[in-house]
Amino acid sequence: MSSCADTRARLPRSPGPRLEQKRLDWWVMNEDDLEDYEREAELSLFREYRDIAQQFRYVVETERRFYLANEVDLQRRDAGSDFYFELSMHDVWVWDVYRSDRFVKSVRVLTFKDVNVEELSAREFKLPQELSIDDH
Repeated sequence: MSSCADTRARLPRSPGPRLEQKRLDWWVMNEDDLEDYEREAELSLFREYRDIAQQFRYVVETERRFYLANEVDLQRRDAGSDFYFELSMHDVWVWDVYRSDRFVKSVRVLTFKDVNVEELSAREFKLPQELSIDDH
């Protein structure tokens, strides 16, 4: 039969503050690393946009987001002496660098701010050569 003192003696000891700090340093980034990461994430998002843009009919811009969509319905709604916009989109891609799944089935936005909806033709999806990020 073992006592509590024996059990405590067999438990692993805390590595101490120095070792604990070392374990946490793996996720700490300096400012340059963070800027490089954000730049690479934005570049990756732009490449994704470029690769999938031709699959969509509309470009939609709100005060908070940028979307590509195949179906768009924009309605003005009166609210007393004011009004707002109700925007419904289906088959949507969302420009958001922090979102893991940018393809969504539907999006609904209610806003008092401006909404820009543009229907695109196939030729509008071609990027000018100077904006190309390929090495070709």
